[in-house]
Amino acid sequence: MKIRKENGYEIRPGADLYEANLGGADLLGASLYKANLGRADLRKANLREADLREASLGGADLGGADLEGADLREANLRGADLGRAYLRRADLGEADLLGASLYKANLREANLREANLREANLINANLRGANLEGAYLLGMRIDDGQGNVYECQRDGWGIVGSISA
Repeated sequence: MKIRKENGYEIRPGADLYEANLGGADLLGASLYKANLGRADLRKANLREADLREASLGGADLGGADLEGADLREANLRGADLGRAYLRRADLGEADLLGASLYKANLREANLREANLREANLINANLRGANLEGAYLLGMRIDDGQGNVYECQRDGWGIVGSISA
């Protein structure tokens, strides 16, 4: 399946793709503005430079998806699986990632300004150069690269476990 703006294929704003199977789809540069992709299968999909502003992706499986440079501002990603997703230079400003899994995700140089990362799993995620200014981090889990897992708590960061080999 190929949906590209340059070929004239553009999904209308607010399209309902709830539980759609788009695993492995080539959605390079697709316009998915305000689309409902809740619980959709987008594993290993190519969503580079896609417009996903204000899209509903709650519970979606984006494991291993390529979202480099994608615009996900104000997107709903509650409970989404973004494990091993490639989000380099993606814009997740004000996105809702409550309880999302970003295990081993590449968020290098990503914009997470004012994003809701409450209870999100960022263990083994690459956050080098990412902007977390104003992000909500309570309950977020992250590791220190030495096997220790930390959780953001009301009174600061605390060790909550370890990564087993």
